[in-house]
Amino acid sequence: MGPYVQGSERSVQGSERSVVTVGVYDGVHRGHQRVVGRAVAIARERGLRGVVVTFEPHPDEVVRPGSHPHRLTSLRRRAELLAGLGADEIDVVEFSFGLSRSTPDEFVQNVLAERLRAAVVVVGEGFVFGHNAAGDVETLRRLGDKYDFEVEAVPRLDAVSATSIRELLVAGDVAAAGAQLGRPHRVEGVVVRGYQRGRQLGFPTANVETPQYTAIPADGVYAGWLECVPVANLPTLYEGERWPAAISVGTNPTFEGVPRTVEAYALDRDDLELYGAHVAVEFAARLRGNTRFDSIEALIAQIHDDVEATRRLTS
Repeated sequence: MGPYVQGSERSVQGSERSVVTVGVYDGVHRGHQRVVGRAVAIARERGLRGVVVTFEPHPDEVVRPGSHPHRLTSLRRRAELLAGLGADEIDVVEFSFGLSRSTPDEFVQNVLAERLRAAVVVVGEGFVFGHNAAGDVETLRRLGDKYDFEVEAVPRLDAVSATSIRELLVAGDVAAAGAQLGRPHRVEGVVVRGYQRGRQLGFPTANVETPQYTAIPADGVYAGWLECVPVANLPTLYEGERWPAAISVGTNPTFEGVPRTVEAYALDRDDLELYGAHVAVEFAARLRGNTRFDSIEALIAQIHDDVEATRRLTS
């Protein structure tokens, strides 16, 4: 993985120039992958650094306080995915109120020209920037002439966007969301102690506490995978292990007073000790909605069916 640099801490590396792409890149979906891939290809052709500029927090949180779009990827995961596309450096720019008031010229001069010494800037064809989204691709081209860099705009990938992916997740259509992402949607978090009802029923689950504003699919039961993910380069038990998993999202209507949770049962594993571990839950397909069962026996029978359906879908 290339350097993951907080923008305010970055220093210009002498006279070295770069190929830069700019965007929020939440989700790093197939459309994002095309843009970043093109920037990386140009960087390789010209022997330059390939730099991805992304923002934290999400600009909507600053421009429209309280909107808090649900995150498709954490910042750590976003940087991991971008580096996996070949970026040499991920430059995280703090999106502040002051930055939101910058004119297009100020943003280009301060970030692209002076800090990153851009030789080429690659963006999606719908790219907008600057206060009140005053700048577009043509603005960027004019400023490129002024600050000595080229601009390439990559055509949109039809029907692929972070907004549409969020809408699919709200509807529970994780298969369609995964098709737009180019991989299964995942949520991450720390395994915490729950009510241990799954263990009592013979299906011990990892109860995953996700960060606020995580894009969690609609309530229901899903087939997917559970994986242990190390963070901050710290080793963890079961590091890198990944198991097919039956996943429950919701409040579990059979039991009263249960808060909304994400729980994953790793198939055929009742020996895992995951409390405190950082895990990822990936969603392959929705099996059913949540149902209230009249008896524990009926619930257990349905869980057996969900496990077998998961086995078929993840084998």
